[in-house]
Amino acid sequence: APASTCPSRAAPSSFDCGIHPAYSGMAALPYFDEIDPSAIDVLLVTHFHLDHAASLPYFLEKVGHHVVTLTCGGGRCCYAVWCLNLLCSALLCFCLQTTFKGRVFMTHATKAIYRLLLSDYVKVSKVSVEDMLFDEQDIIRSMDKIEVIDFHQTLEVNGIRFWCYTAGHVLGAAMFMVDIAGVRILYTGDYSREEDRHLKAAEVPQFSPDICIIESTYGVQQHQPRHVREKRFTDAIHNTVSQGGRVLIPAYALGRAQELLLILDEYWSNHPELHKIPIYYASPLAKKCMAVYQTYINSMNERIRNQFAQSNPFHFKHIEPLNNIDNFHDVGPSVVMASPGSLQSGLSRQLFDKWCTDKKNACVISGFAVEGSLVKTIINEPREVTLANGLTAPLHMQIFYISFSAHADFPQTSGFLDELRPPNIILVHGGANEMGRLKQKLITQFDGTNTKIVSPKNCQSVEMYFSSEKMAKIVGRLAEKVPEAEESVSGLLVKKGFTYQIMAPEDLRVYTQLSTTNITQRISVPYSGSFEVIKYRLKQIYESVESSTKEPDVPTLIVHERVTIRLESESYVTLQWSSDSISDMVSDSVVATILNIGREGPKAVPIEAAAKTEEETEKVVQKVVYALMVSLFGDVKFAEEGKLVISVDGDVAHLDGRSGDVECENAALKERVSTAFRRIQGAVRPIPLSAS
Repeated sequence: APASTCPSRAAPSSFDCGIHPAYSGMAALPYFDEIDPSAIDVLLVTHFHLDHAASLPYFLEKVGHHVVTLTCGGGRCCYAVWCLNLLCSALLCFCLQTTFKGRVFMTHATKAIYRLLLSDYVKVSKVSVEDMLFDEQDIIRSMDKIEVIDFHQTLEVNGIRFWCYTAGHVLGAAMFMVDIAGVRILYTGDYSREEDRHLKAAEVPQFSPDICIIESTYGVQQHQPRHVREKRFTDAIHNTVSQGGRVLIPAYALGRAQELLLILDEYWSNHPELHKIPIYYASPLAKKCMAVYQTYINSMNERIRNQFAQSNPFHFKHIEPLNNIDNFHDVGPSVVMASPGSLQSGLSRQLFDKWCTDKKNACVISGFAVEGSLVKTIINEPREVTLANGLTAPLHMQIFYISFSAHADFPQTSGFLDELRPPNIILVHGGANEMGRLKQKLITQFDGTNTKIVSPKNCQSVEMYFSSEKMAKIVGRLAEKVPEAEESVSGLLVKKGFTYQIMAPEDLRVYTQLSTTNITQRISVPYSGSFEVIKYRLKQIYESVESSTKEPDVPTLIVHERVTIRLESESYVTLQWSSDSISDMVSDSVVATILNIGREGPKAVPIEAAAKTEEETEKVVQKVVYALMVSLFGDVKFAEEGKLVISVDGDVAHLDGRSGDVECENAALKERVSTAFRRIQGAVRPIPLSAS
C-alpha cells in the first residue's frame, strides 16, 4: 500500500478549512503549503464554526499550489483541517488564483449558517483591508461552489465514497465516513455524545472504521453533570444581578449561544423577581440566527420538536436582540450575551473593556477557551488586562468558567471508541499536553488489542499500510458463459475509481464512456544482409513464418500472422503490425534478431543450407527473451547459466531462461515475471534439437 493513510495518493480527500480564532489575517490561516490543491478531489466541512470553515473562501478563491492539511497539538494552529495524507506546515505565501478543482460538501444547515457567520466575521475583524483574507464577494462566490449532503446519504466522487452521521456539537454538525478502495476512515470533527436542550447526541456508526480520526479537545477531563453546570451557571448570574452587577457572557453568534439562551429564558420564566432585569443577545446576527434555527427545527432533538408543536422555543420571552452597543442603555444590572466568544473583538470586547474594572460585574465563560485568546488569559484571573486600545486596566470583575462546550470529554471519547473498536486511532484538534495525556489513557484502555494510537505533531506525516484483494467483475459477453475451473478469461481490465471490470473490447462502448481504436505501428531497422538469412533465423524461433506474394518485387515475411517484415531497400527493412501485447512482443523479438544478425557480420551468418547447433539456437532464443523482458521491465541483466536478473522498484527477480522458474521474495513481481515468460513461450516455438 502507498505510504500514507490515504489508500491512493491519486484520490485524496480533505476535512475542514478553518482559521485560528486567536489570530487575525494571514497568521490565522491553517497550514496550506504542503500539497497542490489540484490533487484534492473532495473537501468535506463538518460544521460552521470559524475554526472549521472560515478559511474556505480563501482556499476556494486565492490559494495556489497549496492544500488544506491536518493541524494538531503542539503548534500555532490546532484547528482547521485534515487531509488524508496527514501533513502540516506553515503558510508563507499568498496567491490570487486557486488551483483547487475538487468539490466541497457540507450539510444544509451548515451551509446556511456558514454564510451568515462568515459575513459577520468579515464585519467584526479589525484588520486592515490589505490584511483581510477575503471579502463579502469571496464568500458569495464560495457559496456557488458548495454542495450539500444529507445525513446518511452516500455520495461518490472519483472513486471516493462518503456519507455522514449526526455529530451533536452544533446544528448541522456532521461526522464523515470516507471509503477509499475499501479502507474506511471516520473523521469525527467536533462531536458530543451528550444530548442537550436542543441537539441530538452524536451517532455511533454501525460498523468499525479502519481509521478513526477523533478530536482530543478536552483530553482526559470529565465534564460535570449537566444539571450541576446549569445550576452553577444560573446561580452565578442570579447572584451578580441581584447585587446590582452586570453579567457578560462571551459566545459565538451561533452554536452554544442558542443552548444558553434556552437555559436563561426558562430560568427567568421561573423567577418572577428577575423579570425587570433585561437579557440581551448582542450580535448583529441575532435575528438571522433565530430564523435559521427555526428553519431547521426538524434537525434537532425530540424535546425541541415536541415543544415546537405547541410554541416556537426560539421566540424568547425575556431576551431582546442588541445589534449595536450605541443603542445599549447601560443603567442598572443586566445580562448580555455578546459575540465573539474569544473576546478578541466586536461587541463582547467592547463590553468587557467597559465592565472589567468593577468588582460587582461578572464574566461567565461558557465555551472552550482558545489558546492565545483573551478568554484564555482571563480564566487565570490576572491582576491586569490589556484593553483593545492598548492601555492596561485592573481586572476586578468576577470570572466564572462553566463550560457548556459541546465537545466530548474523556468518558464520552472512551465509550465511543470502545463501541467502535477501530484498529487505528489518530488524535487531532487539541493542545499537545491534553492530547498526550489522552493518548496514554487510551493506550492503557486498549492494551492487548493491537490498537495503534497516534497523536501527530504539526508537520508530522502519518503512514499506515493496508492490503486487500482486488476483485474484478466480469461483464458483457464475457459473463455469458461461466468459465470452468482453471480456465483463463481474457479481456480488457477497466478501472473506474477503485472498482475493476473485465470486458471484451467490443463491450467497452456499452459499459464505459471509452472506445477502442487500432494502432498500426511501423518501424525501419538498418539491415544490409541477405533477406533469406532473416527468414532462416526467424524460422528457428517461430512456428509460423510465411512468405507473402502480394508484392512479388518486395520480399515480405509474415510472422504468426501478426508482424509483416518487408525488405524496402538494400539498407533497411520495415516492420509493421497492429499494436497489442503479443504483437508488440513479437515485433520486439524480430527487431532484436535482425540487429543481432547485423552485429554478427557475414562470417557468422550461416547460409541457408548450414546447420544450426542446439546451443546456437538456444542463444538466439535467450536473446529474444532478453529483448522482450527489457521491453516489459526495463532493468534486466544477464546472469550465469542463462538466467536473467530483473529489478523493479528495489525488488529483484531471478528468471531461468530455460525452465521459466522464477525466484523472488515479492510475490506480485514473481507472478508478473512468470506470466510474461509464459506469454513469450506462447509466441515462440520450442527450439528443435537440430536444424537442417
